[in-house]
Amino acid sequence: MPKDGPVRLALLGAGVVGGGVARILAEKHDAYARQLGRPLELAGAVVRDASKPRPNIDASLIATDATRLIDDPDVDIVVEVIGGEQPALDLISRALSAGKYVVTANKEGM
Repeated sequence: MPKDGPVRLALLGAGVVGGGVARILAEKHDAYARQLGRPLELAGAVVRDASKPRPNIDASLIATDATRLIDDPDVDIVVEVIGGEQPALDLISRALSAGKYVVTANKEGM
C-alpha cells in the first residue's frame, strides 16, 4: 500500500451491511484520517442493481463490475459483504491475487 495519498477502499456489496460500512466511513472520516495519518476513501461499491437508491453512497461510486474495482491499481482494500459462497469466493481470491488487503463479513465455509 502506498504511504501517501488516501487509502482507497472498494465495497463488494452495498446492501444493509455494505451501506452501513459506507455510512460509518463517512461519519468517522476525520477520526480514521487521524488514526491512519491519511484519509480513508470509498473508491466504489459493487451492486447487482445499480438503479436502486443507496443513500449512504454517492451514485458516481456505484458499479456493477466487481473486477473493474478489484483490478484498479488505486484500490488498496477490498471489503466483501455480498455473502454466500459464490461469487464471493472467486472475488476474494481475485482480490488477494491482485495484492489487495481483503476484509470479509462472509460466514460461509470457504
